Amino acid sequence: MNFDCLIFDHDDTCVDSTASVHYPAHVEVMKQMRPNEPVISLHTWFEKNFHPGIMAFLTQELGLTKEEMDEEYRIWQEFNAEKNPPFYPGIPELMERFVQQGGIIAVVSHSVDSHIRRHYAAGAPNITPQFIFGWEHEEEKRKPSPYPVQQILAATGASPHRTLVIDDLRPGIDMARAAGVQAAAAGWGHSIPAIQNTMREICDHYLPDIPSLERLIFEEQL
Repeated sequence: MNFDCLIFDHDDTCVDSTASVHYPAHVEVMKQMRPNEPVISLHTWFEKNFHPGIMAFLTQELGLTKEEMDEEYRIWQEFNAEKNPPFYPGIPELMERFVQQGGIIAVVSHSVDSHIRRHYAAGAPNITPQFIFGWEHEEEKRKPSPYPVQQILAATGASPHRTLVIDDLRPGIDMARAAGVQAAAAGWGHSIPAIQNTMREICDHYLPDIPSLERLIFEEQL
């Protein structure tokens, strides 16, 4: 294998969650809080998630107040509690193969730890990530901070040059860069040119599909 440790993002990297959970939650938020305003499309939601980021979009562009943000979070959590987004086909099998050959699987996500664990139990029951760094951590310990990667490397002894971060958004890539590990763009969750072009520029590897990730890990000579 080319890597000893894979650090996966979760949403839209391992599970198809924006279309099935996060965007429908936003539609419900708009229905309750801004019923007279237009709702952005799923395509535009992906773009806003990439830039300026969902928090900036909600607070600056939509102008949600602190109280409204608390309610937005409650609605989002309600949707998350009720649904298990599907894993992308091939991801669980790839992880199983990697672990069977001695590899380490970790997750660094902006989702909640308990939701991530439930998704794995439902959709990838043969995989238990060795580390999960979720939204529960203080802001300065969440990606794009290098803290999660540094903790994983320190706990496992994995070499930075044999560690790979796989993410569909810039915070994960910036985290990888700050920690001195390789970064791969998960390009299979959407086909938005502006995002694809940026990720091609800032990543060591751009992976349009899951077979390309499998080749990078198990077959290609780096």
